[in-house]
Amino acid sequence: MTQFLCLDDYEAVARSRLPHPLYTYIASAAETSATLRDNQTAFQNWGFVPRVLRGVSDRTIATKLLEQSFDAPVGIAPMGISALMAYDGDIVLARAAAKQNIPMILSGSSLTAMEQLFKVNPDCWFQAYLPGEDNKIVALIDRVKRTGFGTLVLTVDTAVLANRENNLRAGFSTPLRFTPKTVWQFATRPGWVFGTFGRTLVTQGMPHFENSYSTRGAPIMSRNVTRDFGRKDHLNWDHLRLIRDQWRGKLVVKGVLAHQDIKEIVALGCDGIILSNHGGRQLDGTVSPLRVLPDAIKAADNIPVMIDGGFRRGTDVIKALALGASFVFIGRPFLYAAVADGEAGVGNAIQIMKSELHRDLGLLGKRSLDELTEEILMQL
Repeated sequence: MTQFLCLDDYEAVARSRLPHPLYTYIASAAETSATLRDNQTAFQNWGFVPRVLRGVSDRTIATKLLEQSFDAPVGIAPMGISALMAYDGDIVLARAAAKQNIPMILSGSSLTAMEQLFKVNPDCWFQAYLPGEDNKIVALIDRVKRTGFGTLVLTVDTAVLANRENNLRAGFSTPLRFTPKTVWQFATRPGWVFGTFGRTLVTQGMPHFENSYSTRGAPIMSRNVTRDFGRKDHLNWDHLRLIRDQWRGKLVVKGVLAHQDIKEIVALGCDGIILSNHGGRQLDGTVSPLRVLPDAIKAADNIPVMIDGGFRRGTDVIKALALGASFVFIGRPFLYAAVADGEAGVGNAIQIMKSELHRDLGLLGKRSLDELTEEILMQL
């Protein structure tokens, strides 16, 4: 495990093991990747002002969120088609999260049925992309309810399909299409071909989008896939009201940045928000969630403000917490860890983040996450 000393170390291994189109699908963003870059650089605008001689031997990074206790203020963000990247990728992430006592959010564009994953980790959350028709929305939420999930996450920043030209240049498309070039790219990664894709075909059959609707969705190579993910540009606040009336569990809205929208979400009685620009994969040029965090805290009243986007280090997480965030979700690095070393890799990656947070808290002279306030930061 000395090969993996920080979360970034997993990316190089995953890149060497995945076919180029699949690695690019994970790593790339929309158009010029300006949003992706801003997610990574926004942390540099803040520096620490640590305190000393504070007696921090009894420090803890444990926290509570939405009436649940967790061992760290970080969770696994929803990531689509994880099971195409790592064998049983969703299950691997869910098991590791359960063992490390952090939340994991199952993506609505996953290839693992929500019922199957819930048996592995009953504390996981489910993230939905709303279908385009009211009756399909109601049916999907009923399915989530029957499965037993306690927390529903609605992603609301996908009204229009993004311009993923970098994926197309790399040979990745939905549905998957094979050309002589992509066949060669896949053939040069026999470990993935036989250890992930071939193994999946033998044990589970052709992967399908399992959770887009109340019933099983299209296979990943179906021509219907693009149509299934369209027709959402008419969705509006009435649809969120519809879900709030139907869903009695915890309701979190993900993909919001504007403080005006946050006030609407609070007024509708939602239980939390996740500030997010979809990892830079939707509207290129969107600001980093960290930049709008202070305004979001003011607009959110008393509901938790969670955040994702570019988090790689414990120091990144602590900056967000000091600015008022209740929790941080991390995506790509944990999927890279699953590709590199399965469940053990994800567990080790989570432990790396826990260790960094525990160390950083002590170096700042703090004993608990509640002591993290803006006074530890200086704007550069």
